[in-house]
Amino acid sequence: MTIPNWISFSRLLGIPFILYGLQNPTESSRWVCVAIFLVASLTDWLDGYLARKLNQVSELGKFLDPLVDKLLVLAPLLSLIELGKIPAWGVFIILGRELAIAGWRVNQSTISGANIWGKLKTVSQIVAIALLIAPLPATWHLATIVAFWVAVAFTVVSGVIYLIPSGENV
Repeated sequence: MTIPNWISFSRLLGIPFILYGLQNPTESSRWVCVAIFLVASLTDWLDGYLARKLNQVSELGKFLDPLVDKLLVLAPLLSLIELGKIPAWGVFIILGRELAIAGWRVNQSTISGANIWGKLKTVSQIVAIALLIAPLPATWHLATIVAFWVAVAFTVVSGVIYLIPSGENV
């Protein structure tokens, strides 16, 4: 397994800590969760950069990286539903898109990298989740909810674009 693939796999290590920290979310545990989530999210950029720089782009990496990204995004979203921060149906839209694209990819002979819409989806999800986890003052409530729905919108748009037969994939 290549270094970039190990980095992708290492993102999974943050998930149990995020889930644990959100079970009894104190202000300090929520900030720790934000930090873990953002560090894990930044490794998404790092593994891609290293894969290209070290010429270690692999079929495993093209499969593993988005799978780990989905788990890193969905785990805190499920906790945020439990905490009453976001509606389940919004997360269901994200989950439905991710399952549909993952199922579609299974039947593809090659897996392509992300386009701009996939990158916008990922960045918007990271920003929204970080804002939702952070123990921000009530004045930030509207901004966090808007960020969540922007992420849902980018998720839907990127999924539709992925499935349109234009040769460009998310």
